[in-house]
Amino acid sequence: MELFLNQLPCDLLSIVIFLPLCGAFLVLLTKTDFQAKVIGLVATLLNFGISLLLLYHFKPSILGFQFVELKEWFPILNLKYAVGIDGISLVLVLLTTLLSPICVLCSWKAIEERVKSFIFCLLLMETSMIGVFCALDFVLFYLFWEGMLIPMYLLIAIWGGPKKDYASLKFFIYTLVGSVFLLVAIIALYLKEGTFFIPHLLFKEYDLRFQLWVFLAFSVAFAIKVPMFPFHTWLPAAHVEAPTAGSVFLASILLKMGTYGFLRFCFGITPQASLKMAPVILVLSVIAIIYAGFLCLAQEDMKRLIAYSSVAHMGFVTFGLFTFKLWGFKGAMLQMLNHGLTTGALFLCVGVLYERTHSRLIVDNSGLGRSMPLFVGFLGLFCFSSFGFPGTNNFIGELFVLLGAFESNKALALFLIPGPVLGAAYMLRLLKRLVWKDGEVLPLKDLNLREVIYLAPLVVGIIWIGFAPGGLISLMEPSLKVFLQAVSGG
Repeated sequence: MELFLNQLPCDLLSIVIFLPLCGAFLVLLTKTDFQAKVIGLVATLLNFGISLLLLYHFKPSILGFQFVELKEWFPILNLKYAVGIDGISLVLVLLTTLLSPICVLCSWKAIEERVKSFIFCLLLMETSMIGVFCALDFVLFYLFWEGMLIPMYLLIAIWGGPKKDYASLKFFIYTLVGSVFLLVAIIALYLKEGTFFIPHLLFKEYDLRFQLWVFLAFSVAFAIKVPMFPFHTWLPAAHVEAPTAGSVFLASILLKMGTYGFLRFCFGITPQASLKMAPVILVLSVIAIIYAGFLCLAQEDMKRLIAYSSVAHMGFVTFGLFTFKLWGFKGAMLQMLNHGLTTGALFLCVGVLYERTHSRLIVDNSGLGRSMPLFVGFLGLFCFSSFGFPGTNNFIGELFVLLGAFESNKALALFLIPGPVLGAAYMLRLLKRLVWKDGEVLPLKDLNLREVIYLAPLVVGIIWIGFAPGGLISLMEPSLKVFLQAVSGG
């Protein structure tokens, strides 16, 4: 892909990457918890505003990386500080910067101990995740990839639930194992080409044997992060024990690092191996969708239910990618964004209830219909969005994935159909049990202004993508076509 150097008067992309990190160090200098929260909120809101400037100056018609910044870093190893974005990266950066201030707001009252450290971890997470989507040097990419591990581990281990030690350790071990495989792939590519510069490694014609080994190493790292079946077992434990902000970051952004890796590196560097291994990934995706759907029907813990629904939704994403059809690619990218908005919103709703009842069990939160009508309205939209009701964002994403699936493999595509059906079953069951309870009304306060403020942007995103996804698709489609051409020749 071509590189288009940054022509703006400042290094806008570096500002978006490192502004949260600067805010994190400012937080450590504050004297009160309130000051730490304010700095965290201001830093994340400012970063979202600056990221909108990237959107404003971005030119979708240009095929290549834009806003590129290239600086020599370690010449002996041919290392560069190299960052840039294309349409794929841009939408994920925007999703990250949108959700970051929401995570600060939802933690405003929920976190009462070690507040400064908590905000510090959130801001460090934001920098790391944005960096992953922008890095154009593999060493830089790996540093950002690893950079999110420690703060996410701490979010679970310090501010998590009763089984936080088990959940945080399991998350750490799984992620660390994946990182080892990722490092092996990066070293193999460096020994082959003598560079870590990602644009110089993309779309090269490596022999199939080499591609298969590199694909295997990449795919283990990315499958753990997605997570794909059977690497998914760390996710429910991490979600259940994590604080609300941790669950939102985990579901909405961190999982997308895996599917981003498949698209950017497996398809861009090992296209023949990706084609050869596609049937395996497609079958594992179908298993994830159906298996996780049935598990959702058996859950009594709201966070665990939403965690398993994430496995099913991400199964749709990986299936869409490995159809190697434009419909599938567009559907997969939309589903990455849709899952970030909808599942993040559902975890926020669970957080709202947990602050009031101190329980995540459905039975302890039943009977909300009369006492929390505003909350029920938000929750209803998010549940309907989750199973792809027409007019919501997930409907468009799932439709595109299904179109790509039937275009690619009609027999296997039939096994996708139970996915939305199971999704409707477990989400409607959850909604019914929370809203109605015979003879009882749970006396809880409805949403306050702060809660409405952080839920409202997600409502806008869900409805906007549901009715007018064309703008997002036009941002991503040129870049997606480049990777589709690399893998399947169009």
